[in-house]
Amino acid sequence: MITIRPATEDDADAIARIYSIGIAERTATFDTDPRTAADILPKIADAARYPQVVAVTPDGAVVGWAGTSGYRPRACYAGIAEFSIYIDPVARGQGIGKPLLNGLIEAAAAAGFWKILSRIFTFNAPSRALCAACGFREVGIYENHGKLDGRWLDVVIVERLLPQNLT
Repeated sequence: MITIRPATEDDADAIARIYSIGIAERTATFDTDPRTAADILPKIADAARYPQVVAVTPDGAVVGWAGTSGYRPRACYAGIAEFSIYIDPVARGQGIGKPLLNGLIEAAAAAGFWKILSRIFTFNAPSRALCAACGFREVGIYENHGKLDGRWLDVVIVERLLPQNLT
């Protein structure tokens, strides 16, 4: 059984490894440089504001990571968080994504966010399906949003309102 819990400093190496695999696969991010634990530690340190969660196997292995970050610096957007989610390839297709993303949604709501959103490559069908299964709606496509390895890619914008914080 997988446990979803807040990320700790001890998870930084595993998160960096999983994220770096996602970067190398070129299916989920425009990032091209692998991450290190030192890159991840500031995110974990700021998790009270921008939650970070991990999926952990019964033997303690981190097999997934989902985290939030700031959306835009203007004060009117302070209640909106962007999110990322990555699953270790050895654990994909085992039903980890949904509890991991739902755990992040709960953590984002508890942190006071009223909306979380992301941009997904239009060809990334598994991520789009996961977001749909977790209550996100696709609100549009940014065409030619960025280049990856010299090729322009489109992204679909997904969002989910957290109604408990829309008062």
